[in-house]
This record gives sequence, structure tokens and C-alpha cells, in this order.
Amino acid sequence: MTSSAFPPPISEPDPSTFTCSSSMVGPCSGCQRSTHKYSGGGLTLCHWCMTTGVRFNNTRTPAG
Repeated sequence: MTSSAFPPPISEPDPSTFTCSSSMVGPCSGCQRSTHKYSGGGLTLCHWCMTTGVRFNNTRTPAG
């Protein structure tokens, strides 16, 4: 997989979706592009968000 300085439009899925079943495809937590979910909860990043340093921001509040 090659990296591009400018990612394609959000409507185009991450190339990782071409190698997994449709049940394992979900939105990128950074840009909402379709990408391969690596766990049941998802929270994954597409190739372009990972290369640009986007990180998931935890929205959970501490128990207390």
C-alpha cells in the first residue's frame, strides 16, 4: 500500500476494506471513511489518518 500526500475523497474506502469481510468494515474514528475494524468496538483509523498522526479521543467520563 502506498502513501499519498493527499488522500482520496472520504467517499472512497480505505484499501484495507478490500481484503476483509463486509461485517468487519466500519467508519474510521478520525474521518469516518470506511475502514477495516480490528476489534468488536472498532475505534480504528484508516491508513491516511494513521499516517497523519490522528489519534482517537476518548469520550468516556471517569467513574466516580
